[in-house]
Amino acid sequence: MTISSQIRLLRQQKGYSQENMADMLGLSTTAYGDIERGKTDVTLSRLQQIATALGTTAAQLLSGEIQPHQELYPAEVVHQVETLKSAQERKDLEIEKLRMEVAYWKRKAEDIALVEVVRHLVPPTDRNRIGF
Repeated sequence: MTISSQIRLLRQQKGYSQENMADMLGLSTTAYGDIERGKTDVTLSRLQQIATALGTTAAQLLSGEIQPHQELYPAEVVHQVETLKSAQERKDLEIEKLRMEVAYWKRKAEDIALVEVVRHLVPPTDRNRIGF
């Protein structure tokens, strides 16, 4: 594996963008991208800066000791994320159910209010009682 691919791999494993790395090194994004693409030869001092920013040593980058992670996210993190997603979905369903219930009771209250308004506006009629 080339030095440039070692740098890219470690940057990605650390979760840094090329822009982050360029800022940390005081380079333009284009200049840093050229390093990762192997278009620019890296000086030893620049390699040391990159290694420090990535939390490793220049020797490790040169030796090719950086290995890709088999799993970017541990299984327990994935499980926690899935648990949180399902909890969020349950909460969203509960919120939707409550919104529907509020809408129902709002309509019911409006109907009751309308009946009361009509009762007060329409004069009562005289009714003849039927004798039972």
